[in-house]
Order: sequence, then structure tokens, then C-alpha cells
Amino acid sequence: MLSPSEFRDLVSGRRRGIPAAMMRLGLRLAETPYSLAVRWRNRRYDTGKAEIHRVAVPVVSIGNLTLGGTGKTPMVEWVARWYRRCGVRVTAISRGYGAEAGSVNDEALELEQKLPDVPHLQNPDRVAAAELAIEELDCQLIVLDDAFQHRRIARDLDIVLLDALEPFGYGHVFPRGTLREPKSGLRRADVVVLSRADMLEPSDRRAIQNEVRRDAADVLWAEAVHKPRTLVSAAGEERPVDLLRDQPVAAFCGLGNPAGFRHTLQSCGYRVIAAREFADHYRYGRDDVESLAQWADSLDVAAVLCSHKDLVKLDLTRLGSRPLWAITIGLEMLSGQVALEARLDSLLPRP
Repeated sequence: MLSPSEFRDLVSGRRRGIPAAMMRLGLRLAETPYSLAVRWRNRRYDTGKAEIHRVAVPVVSIGNLTLGGTGKTPMVEWVARWYRRCGVRVTAISRGYGAEAGSVNDEALELEQKLPDVPHLQNPDRVAAAELAIEELDCQLIVLDDAFQHRRIARDLDIVLLDALEPFGYGHVFPRGTLREPKSGLRRADVVVLSRADMLEPSDRRAIQNEVRRDAADVLWAEAVHKPRTLVSAAGEERPVDLLRDQPVAAFCGLGNPAGFRHTLQSCGYRVIAAREFADHYRYGRDDVESLAQWADSLDVAAVLCSHKDLVKLDLTRLGSRPLWAITIGLEMLSGQVALEARLDSLLPRP
């Protein structure tokens, strides 16, 4: 089983040699039926053969073109906070991928802490969840999390995030690459936001923008960065991110794109002397906790760091004898904010 980084090394071509080339060939063969199935499904919605349900309040969808790790949760938080400042009753709705029966997943737990005044419903049937939010919660606007490919529910604004690290999934649909659907799907988007834009030179950002416009000439373009906010513990303690600057730390994460987490650690000035990766939405068990604790105690580090999404699942203040901190991330717009806010404003309930 490949780790997220190992998979990306393989499909990107960074992993070389005959065995890697043979694996890519096998993945390329599997890509064809998957891609055809996605195209067939999209065509059914495009031609009206599959029904699209419209609900009674405006719907803003936030999604991506590639598998995991583009920063959807910070974008959901940013949009929901914007509407809450305008006095709008917002409900966030997601599928609940990775949640155990009768519980919510890591993203819901994270959003509950960050947005205590925004209800979050999880249901694979997002149409039913939206109707429940309107009827029972008196919701005035819905924010759909991770919904670009969920076409059953009509949306009034489609925001798609592209990760600066791999905006187009290495040119292939899963499993040969990390695209969820062909790049041409961007023509359905209203807004494209390049996340982690600070990782690229302006010329590289323009090249990505030009590539996007080949499929979506009229799409609104925006650029954003993920800014570390604070260190937070499972007990709710907060400390400035500079607390561990220049100190040796260990780090682990269960994210779709660990490279983004590594970039965050580097931007904070931490000396990461050891790191471990887990699959996206990983469910940590007792054995994992014991293994991480032994690993942490074997290292000469000041603390262990993880993502906020990992911390809400573990709910621990220490691993072994080492303090455990998560880095909270906020989204800041580099460009396109005024135009994006105008689009959001157009959906405000009018008296």
C-alpha cells in the first residue's frame, strides 16, 4: 500500500525505474474505464437525463478537481464566516466521507470547533440534508463542502480550488493521476481559487490561470494562501506559532496531500527531524497511538505536531512524554477577493 507521498511520486514520474514504469502502465489502463464512467455520468447531468434538484435557498458549492489536499475546509470556513458577518443563517453540508456509523468525520469536528454558530450536517444524500436544514434549522444559505462532483443538487455558485502543488493532477484522471474528472470539467465552475499560491512565482501562477481559461474562459480567478494561525492543544490551549520556531519537532498527518502540511511546517521555521504519514481521513486506533507515543519518546524533540484534522480525532494533549500541538490554518486572499465577495453578495437574502 503506497502512502500519499509515494503515490504522488509514482504518478508524477518522480519515481523512476522499470518497476515504476510498469506500475504507471497498469494505472494508465485502469484510468480509461474510470474516465469514461465519469464522462458518462457528467453527460447524463448535462443532457438532463439525471435529475438536478433545486432547493429553496441559495447554495454555494466548494470543491476541487483533484483528490484531497487543496484546502477546502479553510475555504468553507472563509465563506461561512463571510455570510455570518452579513447576518445570514448558514448551514454547511458534506457527504461525511470516512465517518464511522453514528458519528461525524474529522472535517466536521474541525468545523464545529472553528464555526460553532454554523450547523454542519453530514449525509450522503445532500439533497435530503439541505431540505432538513431549510425546514428544521431555518437555514437561509447552504455551503456544500467537497461538492464539485456532486451534481444532484443545484448550486448558485461553484467555487473550485486548485492546489498550486499539483493543479491538474499530473495530467491524468485517477488512478493514473490525481484528477477526479477530466480538466474540461472546469467549464462548470464559476470561481477558481489557486490555493497555496505563495508557493509559486507570479509567472507560474499566470501559466496555471491561462491553462484554466482554455476550458473556462469566463471563470473568475482568485489566489489564496494558507496562513498558520496558532498552535492549539486538544484541551483548547492556544499558543503563538513562534513558540517552537527553530526547535526540533516531530510531525505526522493523515491528509490527502502531505506536501502542503510540510510546507506549513517549513514556513513556521520548525526543524522537523522526523515525520510520518497516514492516509487521508485515517482512523487512529489504540495501536497507532501507542506506536506514535513510542516514536515520539525515541526522538529528541520539543513537541510533536499534527494537523488540526488529526488532533480532533486523537483528542490527546501528549504523545508519550511529548506535548502534542496542532497548527490551525486560515485562508487569506491574495487576489480576486473583491470580485469573489461581489459574487457572494449577489446571493444575500434581500428584504
